[in-house]
Amino acid sequence: MRPDPYGLGMASPELSQSLHSVIESYLLDGPRRYSREDVAELSGVPADLSQRLWISLGFAANPDTEALDFTDGDVKAVRTFRGLGSLADVDVRRQQAAARTIGQSMARLAEWQVDLVAAEIANRIRGLTAADPELDEADAARTATEEVVAEILSLQAYAWRRHLAAALARTSPGGGNAESLRAVAVGFADMVGYTRLTRHLDPDELNDLLESFETITTEAITANGGWVLKNVGDEVMYVAETAVAGARISLAIQEATVEAAATPDLRVGLAYGRVLQRFGDLYGSVVNTAARLTGVARPGAVLVDDGVATELADEPEFTLRHLRAVRVRGISRLRPHLLRRAGQPNGRLGSDRRRFRESRK
Repeated sequence: MRPDPYGLGMASPELSQSLHSVIESYLLDGPRRYSREDVAELSGVPADLSQRLWISLGFAANPDTEALDFTDGDVKAVRTFRGLGSLADVDVRRQQAAARTIGQSMARLAEWQVDLVAAEIANRIRGLTAADPELDEADAARTATEEVVAEILSLQAYAWRRHLAAALARTSPGGGNAESLRAVAVGFADMVGYTRLTRHLDPDELNDLLESFETITTEAITANGGWVLKNVGDEVMYVAETAVAGARISLAIQEATVEAAATPDLRVGLAYGRVLQRFGDLYGSVVNTAARLTGVARPGAVLVDDGVATELADEPEFTLRHLRAVRVRGISRLRPHLLRRAGQPNGRLGSDRRRFRESRK
């Protein structure tokens, strides 16, 4: 546990721990008072299954089966999870996969939010106790936590509903299962020389670099009708409904990078075809091809596969230069095509690295 995790600056460690318990009790929807067997009895879900779901959600399982680790909120969650009709009749592995996906997403969100939430709760507690010196700090902590959590949950619910509406609009009829096949354009963009560069950056500079990269790529992707699937360090994976949209996104990413001069050159690879959509991620040869194209692209270039090239054959806004086939890991003969906008000079589309170096001074 982090020391004084809510930034309260309390002189008494006991008081700080007391406030921690108050806040935890609210977050967990009650005190810890049930064992694993109690949860099984109250929820109607066998203990071994509830434990597997618990672990899949990303929580550590106490080897002491009689430990009182669970709350009313945990019992309610187990009931709700098992009550979802689309999951109730599937095998345990599918249930665990669903729980794992939810858990990983929420864990990452919580890790990002913890400092923000803690600081906001601390500010509210200080404000409440300053306004009413007679107010008990435990009551102030409860009130502050309730307000902050309610506000953040409202924002999260709003964002989730909007994203869900967008995802539903992209889902083809009959394709709403957790696992389905669909034809999409998949792209990757990554920074050239990132590993070498990070050795010379302090944490603040690295944070600024990643923020610039994510801002540039996200804006280019969403503005051109695609969506970010995930960011992993120096790389972003994005998706578009059509090869045309994917091509526009890929070129826009490179053009925005040149204009901003806030990151190193990028390599971009794009492929089009049928992929397996599984719990919010994409799998299959199209994904692998896009990744391999990114790896062999020159800095500042956009390489596409045969699937994209075929879809763009009659599109006047693009030009394609067919390159020699290359052999890459897992693909014996990969035929790349260099993508440009119509009328673009033959020189590579890439940022002037001197501009980037100067911007770091």
